[in-house]
Amino acid sequence: MSTERDVFEYALVRVVPRVERGEMFNAGVLVYCRAKSFVAARTHLDETKLRALDPDADVAGVRAALRAVEGVCGGGEAAGQAAGDDAGRRFRWLIAPRSTVVQPGPVHTGLTADPEAEVERLLDLLVR
Repeated sequence: MSTERDVFEYALVRVVPRVERGEMFNAGVLVYCRAKSFVAARTHLDETKLRALDPDADVAGVRAALRAVEGVCGGGEAAGQAAGDDAGRRFRWLIAPRSTVVQPGPVHTGLTADPEAEVERLLDLLVR
């Protein structure tokens, strides 16, 4: 087993049900590792938290937006206009600031030997 570790970047995916109030909770994580040309997102929507912040929230719309984030990371047809972009461009597009119900948090860095495992570790640690 290799102990070589590569730099990776990650950002949380946040749900802000009522943007004007600024209340939010974590609903996913984006991970990018340039050395491995790897980008992935995993999401987990806690409907109880969503309804606590906005009883009238569009749950189906939030789920669709989270699926879209995962689709852009996965590339191919699910990535829409980003389908032809490399992993780094797709990650940069997803972390661009936006004022929507589903938005990225700040970017952080770390070292990892396994970016795929890092996605699951961060999802468990910071989202679930």
